[in-house]
Amino acid sequence: MTRPAFELAGIIQEYGSAFIEKYKPHPSVLRTLDALSGCRTQAMGGHVDVCDSCDHLRISYNSCRNRHCPKCQNTNRERWIVSREQDLLPVKYFHVVFTLPEQINAFCVQYPQDIYNKLFEASKETIEAFAGDQKHLGAQTGMISVLHTWGQNLSLHPHVHMIIPGGGVTQAGNWKNTKGKGDFLFPVKAMSQVYRAKFMEKLLAFLKAQGKAMDQPLRQLLYQKSWVIYAKRPFLGPRQVIEYLGRYTHKIAISNHRILSVEKGKVTFRYKDYAKAGKQSIMSLEATEFIRRFCLHILPKGFRKIRHYGFLASRNKPRLRFQQFKMGIKTVKTEKVDWKRLCKEKLEFDPDSCPCCKTGKLMRIFSFAPNAPPSLQQIAQRQKEVSE
Repeated sequence: MTRPAFELAGIIQEYGSAFIEKYKPHPSVLRTLDALSGCRTQAMGGHVDVCDSCDHLRISYNSCRNRHCPKCQNTNRERWIVSREQDLLPVKYFHVVFTLPEQINAFCVQYPQDIYNKLFEASKETIEAFAGDQKHLGAQTGMISVLHTWGQNLSLHPHVHMIIPGGGVTQAGNWKNTKGKGDFLFPVKAMSQVYRAKFMEKLLAFLKAQGKAMDQPLRQLLYQKSWVIYAKRPFLGPRQVIEYLGRYTHKIAISNHRILSVEKGKVTFRYKDYAKAGKQSIMSLEATEFIRRFCLHILPKGFRKIRHYGFLASRNKPRLRFQQFKMGIKTVKTEKVDWKRLCKEKLEFDPDSCPCCKTGKLMRIFSFAPNAPPSLQQIAQRQKEVSE
C-alpha cells in the first residue's frame, strides 16, 4: 500500500493548538493527541540501521504504540488474528451488531466509560438470554465483542460488533447447533426488544445513582423506538470469521488513506454514505472540528474495547480446548510472534531488507533517545566500529 499523502499526525501538529485553545480537552485526550502527533518522529527517539551489503544508512523513529494511532495497528491486528485462530471451532459463525440510538449520545459524551460498559453488558446478556432458552438453543455460547464509537463521517455512533458461533455447549458437555443446523441464530426483532429493556434498565439505574433523572419525553421515545440489531448471514468458514473480525478489532475512527487534502484550515476526507447504499462521498470540515470529532472516539484510559464471553472467555479456555478435542481439532500452543516475522508472513514486507540495493540486510548500529537525533559523527564512528 502506498504511503498516504496526508496524515492525522500532521493535522494535529498544525491545528492541535487551535483545537486545544477552543475546546479545552481532558488531559487524557491531550496525552493521546501528543502521542499521535509525535509518532515516528524524533520526539519518540529511534535508531540507525546500516546495510551489510551497500552501506546504505536508514534512520527510523519509534512508534507511539497508541491504540488510537492509524500508523500503529497493523502488527497488533495480525498478532491478534494469529491468537484467535487457536480458538476456532468447525461450526458456523455469525456477525451481529448492537447499536445505541443517537438520543443516548449525550450520555456517552458525559459518561463514556459507564455507558460503553453498559452497552457491552446489555448486548452480552441479550445473547446469553436467548442461548440459555431451550426454545432457541439451551446451551452456553461464546462471544467476541468489539466496541466502535464512530460513524464514517466521524460522528458519534456507538455500537458493538459481536462474533457468535451458531451453537453452544450443553450442561452435558455436548455441542448443540442453533436452528437450521446453525444457519439461523436468534430472532432479531425479539433480541432488539430484550436488548432495549436491558440497556434502559441499566441506564436508568445509573442515572439514579448519579442523582439524575431522564426526561420523561426522552424516556418514552427510547422505549418506543426500535433499537437496531443487525445480524449477517453465517460466514463461509471459521477462518473467514477471524480475518473479517480482524478488520474491526484494531480499527480506528479514520485511517490516513481516507484523508484527501488539508488546506486553508479545512480537512477533506472520503467516507461511505450508508444513506446512499454505501456510496463513496466527500466531506470537508474545519480542522479544529475534524480534531474534535476524532477526539470523541478516544476511549478512557485502560478501557477494554475487545471482550470475550461465554466459553470464549479466558477463564473458560480449558472448556474450549476440551470441546475442540471432541471435535477433532488439535491445537498447538504458540509463542508470541515477533513483529518482524508478522510483517514478512502477513504483511508481505521485510523490515530488515535494504530499500536501496534490495539484497542486503539492515543491521542496528545506533539507538538514540527521544528528542535527541544522532549526530553524523556518532553515526560514522559506530559504522566504523561495525565494519571493523
